[in-house]
Amino acid sequence: MSTALIIVIVVVVVLILVALAVASRNRTQQREREDRRELAGAHREEATSRRLAADKEAAAADEQAARARREAAEAEERAQAAAREREAAEAHHAHASEIDPDSDAERSAAADPRTEEEQPRREV
Repeated sequence: MSTALIIVIVVVVVLILVALAVASRNRTQQREREDRRELAGAHREEATSRRLAADKEAAAADEQAARARREAAEAEERAQAAAREREAAEAHHAHASEIDPDSDAERSAAADPRTEEEQPRREV
């Protein structure tokens, strides 16, 4: 065998080994890319699931806040209606005291069962 033939065989073997190494590296990279794609898909699914859950929670919170605002408005309306009724009752009581010939201011005050804290404050 000649030296040239040995060199050619060695070069061919080295080229084959290099080609195998490159092919192996390409397959490894391709496998890694596919693994990353699968992982990215799983992350996207998880993100979608979490976003939907967050949207659901936000909607529930919005509904709860709307209920609270509605209940606060209703409570305010009831408080205003109660204040109007209280004023009307006081006006009727005052009018009754004015037109009752047997009434005097002391008996009127004594007949009011409310304590001083509960009685409406009158500005002077």
